[in-house]
Amino acid sequence: MKLKQRVVLLAILLVIFIFTKVFLIDNLDTSAANREDQRAFHRMMSGLRVELVPKLDHTLQSPWEIAAQWVVPREVYPEETPELGAIMHAMATKKIIKADVGYKGTQLKALLILEGGQKVVFKPKRYSRDYVVEGEPYAGYDRHNAEVAAFHLDRILGFRRAPLVVGRYVNLRTEIKPVATEQLLSTFLTVGNNTCFYGKCYYCRETEPACADGDMMEGSITLWLPDVWPLQKHRHPWGRTYREGKLARWEYDESYCDAVKKTSPYDSGPRLLDIIDTAVFDYLIGNADRHHYESFQDDEGASMLILLDNAKSFGNPSLDERSILAPLYQCCIIRVSTWNRLNYLKNGVLKSALKSAMAHDPISPVLSDPHLDTVDQRLLNVLATVKQCTDQFGMDTVLVEDRMPLSHL
Repeated sequence: MKLKQRVVLLAILLVIFIFTKVFLIDNLDTSAANREDQRAFHRMMSGLRVELVPKLDHTLQSPWEIAAQWVVPREVYPEETPELGAIMHAMATKKIIKADVGYKGTQLKALLILEGGQKVVFKPKRYSRDYVVEGEPYAGYDRHNAEVAAFHLDRILGFRRAPLVVGRYVNLRTEIKPVATEQLLSTFLTVGNNTCFYGKCYYCRETEPACADGDMMEGSITLWLPDVWPLQKHRHPWGRTYREGKLARWEYDESYCDAVKKTSPYDSGPRLLDIIDTAVFDYLIGNADRHHYESFQDDEGASMLILLDNAKSFGNPSLDERSILAPLYQCCIIRVSTWNRLNYLKNGVLKSALKSAMAHDPISPVLSDPHLDTVDQRLLNVLATVKQCTDQFGMDTVLVEDRMPLSHL
């Protein structure tokens, strides 16, 4: 064979090899990842309904010990959680042995200690399910039911970054006042025939107490993260100024994401993609109030963005605050796994899944139908936003493969 023919043949073989590598092998890897995403989605759907059961038959550990062992740097609870029903039952029923004012913050809450020494946060009911919070997207009191719904949405999206939350009815007269600290007890009062309290916080006022129906108060219980995982607070790069007439940089600078990408911890590691995931999560629930966020300390950017304090959500089902998605449409990147999960939830699946997941909660129905309908519509808006990005920059640039191994050892 002549030298020229050999060179041509080698060139053809090289082209075939490159084609095989790029279009076949890489596609096989992508297909395998997509298949795993689909299997994970079906596993989530099959375990969606959590019945609150009182016993842990297969272990001598307490519910609190199990929940504490679940926590790792990249998730609060694992994909498969057969003990979840028992843990949530304990959260909803265990005896309250101490009650105090809530940790620092702007909204009313109480810090409770349950039998067995477990700390939880109690957020009281402020609004009826049908109440619409008017005004700014971050207006109004915290919504206790929003915490419950947000936790189950976190499960459905497969993020597993929100602390466990369950609804609970508490008798303020018999369960709280006998074990309350003097600081909390001093904020109790009676309005008509109803027992009320206003607690201690930045916006807490004696003139604006949370009131029970008689003595029985509906609320949410959030499981405190283990003390061995101390938290670090960060200013959210897409936070609002909360000052009339003053815009944050991201609100007028369309190239803002480029600047964010040059600063730590967003210049490497998973944090920026966590910000994008959180923007999707917050948009679905209507939360425009994530001015700060928490991660675990000393994580060098590897810890997850923990989805804490989701109560400024589900306020107005008619309000579509698209600016919550700014990290997504300014950076135009999203995890492949998140993109796949969102697509699996189209065509009414998200609404149905969320309704099913919350069906056994003690304060069910957790959300009104308008809020459930809105979540489905907002999902379509998220998908449309990603499509705009892929039309402009291409799928390979927008969809980012980022699957970090999760260890429970």
